[in-house]
Amino acid sequence: METGNEKAELHNLLFDLIGDLHNVNVVWQVGVLALSLAVAWWVARVVHLRLMNIRSTEPSATLKIGVGGLNRVVYPLSALACVILGRFVLHRFQHEVNLLSLAIPLLFSLMLVRVAVYVLRSAFKAGGPLRYWERAIVWTIWVGVALHITGLLPDVVEVLDGFGFHIGKQRISVLTILQALLSVAVTVVIALWAGRTIEARLLEASSLDLNFRIVLSKLVKTLLVIIAIMIALPAVGIDVTVLSVFGGAVGVGLGLGLQKIAANYVSGFVILLDRSISPGALVTIDGRYGEVTKLTARYVVVKSLDGTEAIIPNETVITSVVVNHSYSDRSVRVDVPIQVSYSSDVDRALALMLEAARDHSRVLRNPAPGAVLKSFGDSGIDLELYVWVPDPETGTGNLRSDLYRAMWKSFNANNIAIPFPQREIRVLRSRAT
Repeated sequence: METGNEKAELHNLLFDLIGDLHNVNVVWQVGVLALSLAVAWWVARVVHLRLMNIRSTEPSATLKIGVGGLNRVVYPLSALACVILGRFVLHRFQHEVNLLSLAIPLLFSLMLVRVAVYVLRSAFKAGGPLRYWERAIVWTIWVGVALHITGLLPDVVEVLDGFGFHIGKQRISVLTILQALLSVAVTVVIALWAGRTIEARLLEASSLDLNFRIVLSKLVKTLLVIIAIMIALPAVGIDVTVLSVFGGAVGVGLGLGLQKIAANYVSGFVILLDRSISPGALVTIDGRYGEVTKLTARYVVVKSLDGTEAIIPNETVITSVVVNHSYSDRSVRVDVPIQVSYSSDVDRALALMLEAARDHSRVLRNPAPGAVLKSFGDSGIDLELYVWVPDPETGTGNLRSDLYRAMWKSFNANNIAIPFPQREIRVLRSRAT
């Protein structure tokens, strides 16, 4: 905690620095500072490459956090060491060092802020919002700390508070808006962290239906965010009733440009509540067949057998016909047609087809496979084998290939021919006149 004397000293240091700008000796300080930053950048780059090699060979969670923390410390720490050394050298040669004296607490505070934000990020989920906003959060906090260190914070606060406007009886200034944004950001991050923790616990509750767990976790996260905003705004002096002024504009926006987005979110909760589809279901939606891998508040992800993923809006799922191949039973029937010649033993061919089906590991015994004579074709007798499989998500083309290969071998061994199209051509000659 800084004392009043320390603050006054730093503030005087800033004014001394302004006075140094008229002195040519300030060039030495700028040169030392620039050289220190360049050396620190080089050291940080070398250390980063070394740490990445260590991290790739030993990918443990503890090492990952340690490497990440060290990466954030190396640059400001190296710059701080170089600046202290340069300040000592210039001071020995009777040069002014006000710029370097001011840079030391700024670099030290930057190092502390980067470490603190990284530790906070590590406490959250790895894919959380702090991962993407870490740099912006670091620089925002550091700017505030730098203004505080230099003693300019009260003046900046006064200037920001001077620009404002009134909404009814409520006065809103630029300072109030910035405070509100900061307060909302902090509370929303905490709310999202709490929501993810609750979501993880809910998804582990196997006694509850999966769709119910998903919709409950989304409702909890939404409710926590709303509560966070309702707490954050009054904390900075903004009356939440002021938000009612924007209610009409939001309603008009939903009625015009945002109606599709609103429809998708409402449809998402409907899908989760009516349990028509769930993660892992095999569906055909809007002509796209695949497995449902993800249900969100806005869209459904359907992964086809070739690995491509279709992102389908929830409104499309609600308004179009959805074929759920695993709604009540996950088993799927696969038909395998084949044709034999008229000279072949049909009963023997049907028995060999059933034998090929029973020998395959993916074919279910109950329901049992079947083989039937389907029709009499132009070139041969049409037969069909039908089997049931419990895992259609692994594909049916490979199953058909295995069954056809087995039937081909058994048919050749038992003199059962598979015909090819044949045509008989007669040439009619006209009588001589």
